[in-house]
Amino acid sequence: MTETIVVVGGGTGGTVLANRLAEDLASEIDAGEVAVKLVTDDPNHTYKPTFLYVAFGEREVADARRPLSELLDDRVDLHVDRVVDVDAEAKRIERRDGKRLGYDHLAIATGASVVPEETPGLKEGGHHFYNPDGTETLRAELASFEEGHLVLSVVGTPHMCPAAPLEFVFMADDWLRKQGRREDVDITYTYPIGRAHGLESIAEWATPRLDDRDIAVETFFNATEVDPDEQVVSTAEGTEMEYDLLVAIPPHTGDDLISAAGLGDDGWADVDNHTLESERADDVYVLGDSADVPTSKAGSVAHFEAGVVADRIASRVRGRTPTARYDGKTVCFIETGMDEATFVKFNYGEQPSLPDPSRFIHWAKLSYNESYWLTAKGLL
Repeated sequence: MTETIVVVGGGTGGTVLANRLAEDLASEIDAGEVAVKLVTDDPNHTYKPTFLYVAFGEREVADARRPLSELLDDRVDLHVDRVVDVDAEAKRIERRDGKRLGYDHLAIATGASVVPEETPGLKEGGHHFYNPDGTETLRAELASFEEGHLVLSVVGTPHMCPAAPLEFVFMADDWLRKQGRREDVDITYTYPIGRAHGLESIAEWATPRLDDRDIAVETFFNATEVDPDEQVVSTAEGTEMEYDLLVAIPPHTGDDLISAAGLGDDGWADVDNHTLESERADDVYVLGDSADVPTSKAGSVAHFEAGVVADRIASRVRGRTPTARYDGKTVCFIETGMDEATFVKFNYGEQPSLPDPSRFIHWAKLSYNESYWLTAKGLL
């Protein structure tokens, strides 16, 4: 009887996992003993970090997309439909078209999405760079923004790519200088806690650099409402800030499937931090942004988690005790302008140190962006 592995989600975590399984279990798949199926509601794979560059006219939305059929190993069976429920007791998923698919091992990597509508007025009064429509609209706004107050406000946490808010203001500062408009634009960066970033070492690194760039920082700034007509952000602390262009990190949510399946609350799944196994269902793994683990919601996290989950599932298929464990490994580049960058690397419980920004690291990031598709294929 064929042992079926179902992967839900066609982002970084799901695609890398499916390809790793196809490689690791190639002989079993070829013999008809194992089947790997990937179910996703989008036939395209999207590399979301590209959207930050789209906002500054450095990339196009099309650069962020590739058909999944071009990225998946031929041994992976691709199903394009939305999964709406998981019956963990019967070990089957239900698709939107009403069809059901049984599994022996299930991995969910449905990611996160932005919900600006959760903050009154934010959808109407703010912009963001987290999806195609958002970043293309922001690009048009930046292109015509000649003077005034540019505010980057981190409204929602946790959010995808924790370094992105800092990257945006550093890039905006440099981009405006190169455009000859910086003297006419004030930039303010706001963060909801008492420092400029959730990780203390990154906050300590960023704060003097923000000051050197004449980027104002407002901490303990928890935006609760935006008045798009008056162009004012109101906060839980009772303060207000006027803006001419508001770029927000909107509230995020996990996929409805997580809650519907009883795997977690608010779309974030309860999992073991090291095995990524669900704490609410047997033979179910959750990885990537959907997993509630104490590290960043970043593509590198999904990538490293996918390797662990692939190893553990392959071990179980072969009747062995899984030993692979995820240690929280995270690697993120941080653009510090339009042509310099640094990076962070850390595990659970560690504070990263950051090397001095350089053109070399910037070009390393751009090179990785171009070669990312090899990562999605499981080749890097």
